[in-house]
Amino acid sequence: MAYTIAREPAASKKPKPPQQELGFGTHFTDHMFMMDYDAGIGWHDPRIVPYQPLVMDPAAKVFHYGQTVFEGMKAFRAKDGRIRLFRPDAHLSRMNRSNVRLSVPLLDEELVLEALRQLILADRDWVPGTEGTSLYIRPFIIATEPLLGVAPSRQYRLIVILSPVGAYYAEGIRPVRIHVEPDYVRAVAGGVGAAKTSGNYAAGLKAQEEASKLGYAQVMWLDGVHRKYIEEVGSMNVFFRLGETVVTPALSGSILAGVTRDSVIRLLRHWGIAVEERSLSIDELVEAHRAGTLLEAFGTGTAAVVSPIGELQWQGEPQVIGGGVTGALAKRLYDAVTGIQRGSESDPFGWMVDLI
Repeated sequence: MAYTIAREPAASKKPKPPQQELGFGTHFTDHMFMMDYDAGIGWHDPRIVPYQPLVMDPAAKVFHYGQTVFEGMKAFRAKDGRIRLFRPDAHLSRMNRSNVRLSVPLLDEELVLEALRQLILADRDWVPGTEGTSLYIRPFIIATEPLLGVAPSRQYRLIVILSPVGAYYAEGIRPVRIHVEPDYVRAVAGGVGAAKTSGNYAAGLKAQEEASKLGYAQVMWLDGVHRKYIEEVGSMNVFFRLGETVVTPALSGSILAGVTRDSVIRLLRHWGIAVEERSLSIDELVEAHRAGTLLEAFGTGTAAVVSPIGELQWQGEPQVIGGGVTGALAKRLYDAVTGIQRGSESDPFGWMVDLI
């Protein structure tokens, strides 16, 4: 289907930062995509415009009731110059699942994918090409109706912004130390934990702040009912290698269905490695550590891809995993996913979408 997307080119181009100084989410490209929704009309007026501040009514519902969803995905420049997207269909499908939970109107996923293609090509010079870099893509929807009544908005805006980002592991992939959170709760089944919405992240900031004061890089969340079943690590899904089996918490309704999580599971099964998606208690994990069967642990997500865990701190006792170094399986997975993204490894699943 052909889609008409209006384009307003930027009057001037921003200076591009050196690729070795990109960081994460600090620089933004020359253009962004916008599209509006009005009840009775639907989604309309898709357009690419110069990157600019938003003008919002102070009564817009997003400010008061948090009705918003977002996604995070990446584009890569292959060694041969191609610009490639990693599993955009999976990300847009998840965005629509988040929309359902937050009472936001569904998107035409084909239209948004075409908008992404045109936006990225308009700013193609911003896609970095050095090892470990990428173009981070942030689509988000905000409720814009200026009305203080507690009800779903009748007006919304979809915006997509682009940010060139540096290598997550500037000095090489290395394990992180994790604090297992005993008090704060991120989400419960039936809530919005399975949706990618801003409130989930705001709810985790206090625990993250306190973990940082203790010298830990991230928080491991336990379930909100029994306070013993492992759910996520920060904003990442989490995996444990217990003997010859890899275990990851099942999607119970309070855990985000990560695209990288799914990719890792499919890769492991493709390699003939046993994977279990099930409930896993912190007590079982501590016992596995004592028995010497907890061989590796790692988080997965769009930003880091695979983040090895070298230590868990639970009830004042540090549990050092795999000698505190990156495990062989975590490294293999990281190399495989990033190799597929870069085009240096074969893509048996058809995950990559070439834009040019």
